[in-house]
Amino acid sequence: MTSEPQDETGAPARATPAEEGGDRHCGFAALAGRPNVGKSTLLNALLGRKVSIVSPKPQTTRTRIHGVLTRPDMQIVFVDLPGIHANQTRAMNRYMNRTALSSLADSDVNLMVVEALRWTDEDERVLDELKRAARPILLLVNKVDRVHPKERLFQYLADVAPKAAFAELVPISATRRSGLNRLPELIARHLPLSPLLFPADQVTDAPERFMAAEIVREKLMLRLQEELPYGIFVEIEGMGESEDEPGKLVVQAVIWVERTGQKSIVIGKAGERLKEIGRAARLELNRHFGRHVHLELWVKVKEGWSDDENALRKFGYES
Repeated sequence: MTSEPQDETGAPARATPAEEGGDRHCGFAALAGRPNVGKSTLLNALLGRKVSIVSPKPQTTRTRIHGVLTRPDMQIVFVDLPGIHANQTRAMNRYMNRTALSSLADSDVNLMVVEALRWTDEDERVLDELKRAARPILLLVNKVDRVHPKERLFQYLADVAPKAAFAELVPISATRRSGLNRLPELIARHLPLSPLLFPADQVTDAPERFMAAEIVREKLMLRLQEELPYGIFVEIEGMGESEDEPGKLVVQAVIWVERTGQKSIVIGKAGERLKEIGRAARLELNRHFGRHVHLELWVKVKEGWSDDENALRKFGYES
């Protein structure tokens, strides 16, 4: 005779929504904040895999990226947004702010990410926009592993708590993955009951060409640092099976820069820097696609593309 399943109290266990074929808590949670507070690192940590590129440079994320976390009783669609910032001198900056702000009212819950012990004018602006969106706000205080002694963190939390009617205030460290275990549960409380929004095994809706371009751009930003932090765009011109080696993926990418002088910076002496960037990108592309990748890179110039609305649209930066 088979006994009935029991929970940890000894009572009959309830079926999960998935087992019952019913709805679960499903919805969108936007990651909002000023640049460089760790939103993309947090997204990758929550999903357990990389879907958003990261670098030490602010404004690495340029467009919204969806990451999907599915569990038996919930599905959270995280929306990684560009950092909301005050500098809007270029068309690219204005595009990033529009992209971020337009997503706040469309989400079911907004996650404001700040850096422990810091509260800037840009943080204040982000909070004002979140209040205007009129969605529940969870304040995530990131980088708490850097705070010593810990008493300083307690005072910081006491200082920021009255700034808004936060639904939750959660200290976390995205790099150490501390404080993240209960976060999905806290978020799911603010999501409606509905059928799954994405297939249960889907982690992102980003096209593979987009992911390939982002991986190359990340390696560029990591290698170039101060020399060429923003004026680059990676366009995938070709992507498909190798005709000579079955099973190998061929990726052909163009690195667009804004000035002729930047082209030589990317290429480096005797092409060594471009080769180094290509090697790093190829290794990560191998891991991402789970197969051998042949990567071909070219560098071309498009004068002032980041301040040209038409060029932004050509490159796919549509509001």
